[in-house]
Amino acid sequence: MATKLRLQRRGRKNYAFYQIIVADSRAPRDGKYIERIGSYNPNTNPATITLDFDRALYWLQVGAQPTETVRNILSDEGVLMKKHLLGGVTKGAFDEAEAEKRFEAWKNSKLQANQKLKNKDEEAQRAAEKARLDAEKEVNKAKAEALAKKKAEAEAANNPVVEETAEEAVEKVEEVVETAETPEAPEAPETVEETQATEPKTE
Repeated sequence: MATKLRLQRRGRKNYAFYQIIVADSRAPRDGKYIERIGSYNPNTNPATITLDFDRALYWLQVGAQPTETVRNILSDEGVLMKKHLLGGVTKGAFDEAEAEKRFEAWKNSKLQANQKLKNKDEEAQRAAEKARLDAEKEVNKAKAEALAKKKAEAEAANNPVVEETAEEAVEKVEEVVETAETPEAPEAPETVEETQATEPKTE
């Protein structure tokens, strides 16, 4: 019986995740399977993978053929590397101890590479967050300046201040003095007769 290592879809619309299964190559995609050996969730960052390493290795050794996506998963998890090293042991190129030593070295290198990528992503996220905060501060600063300007204009409109120079004040005082009316003196009589006429007669 030809077997395949492939994915079987689960989850809901717009949030699909997958089981990693061993199935008859003639079985329908979502039909019965022989064994489930892991899961793959691409909705997280990075993708979440669970895998029974030993069972995946066993099925590869007995001839199960992985699909392209499953092959990438097995490669990333080191299953293909372990199979390759065990093949070297079978051919007599080196012993199992050496194979295990090489596998551990590969795994450590892989972990370091993944950690570098993780650190790089975290740095990018921190930089993006800082840029967002700086932009928000600039916006708030601009709003505060606009509000202060609007408040100052409103206060100026409610309490107008008239500024005068000393010369302007003196000129205004002089204009007032010039236009002020002075009381008129009574007119003097022109002749003695007029004076007598205005005096009361005494007998």
